Amino acid sequence: MPRTKGDHEARRRDVSEAVWRVLAAHGFGGLTLRAVAAELGATTGLLTHYFPAKRDLVAHALELLDERTAARPRHALGSGLSAVRTALLDVLPLTAEATVSGRIWVSSWDAALAEPALSAEYALKYGRGRDKLRDLVAAAQELGELPPGDPARAAAGAHSFVLGLVVQALFDPGRFPPAHQTGLLDDYLAGLSARPHL
Repeated sequence: MPRTKGDHEARRRDVSEAVWRVLAAHGFGGLTLRAVAAELGATTGLLTHYFPAKRDLVAHALELLDERTAARPRHALGSGLSAVRTALLDVLPLTAEATVSGRIWVSSWDAALAEPALSAEYALKYGRGRDKLRDLVAAAQELGELPPGDPARAAAGAHSFVLGLVVQALFDPGRFPPAHQTGLLDDYLAGLSARPHL
C-alpha cells in the first residue's frame, strides 16, 4: 500500500519529537543521527531521508527550538515597567518547560559560534529581542516609570542581565530557584528605575 502525505507528515512529527527528546536529554553536543535513530527506534538510514547531513539535522533542531520557544505560554505584557518586567520574566527558566528550552538554547550556542551563517542568524535573533525590549523601555519612559535616557542602551543592559541570570540558574538551580530569579530581576529593575539617567 503506498504511503500517503499524512503518513509522511506523521513520520516527520515523530522524527521531530525524537530530535527534541535528544536535545532535552543531551543538548546539541549529543545531537547525532545515531542518537535520534535510537530515540525513534529506527535506523540511521531512515533518518538520512530527512537529514542527508549533520548540518541538516542541526538546522532542523534550531527550527524546532524556535517553534517551541515561540509556542511557549507567555504572560500578558501589560504596559510600562510592568511590560518590561514581564518580557524579561518570559526569558527566565521559571518552569520545567522553560528550563528545558533554556538548556537547549545555551547548548546551541557552541554550534552557532562554530558556523558563521548561524552566528549571523543568532546575532539577528538577539538583536530583534533587544529591539522589542527597547520599545517597551521607551514606553515605560514615556509613562515616567523609567528615567529618561537611551532606551536601546537600557534594553541592552537588561537583556544582558537576564541572559546572565539564565546561565546561572541553569548551572546552579539550587541557588537560583524561580523565586530567587524573580527577586533578582525585581532588584535589577528597581535599580534601573532609581537611576537619574539611563
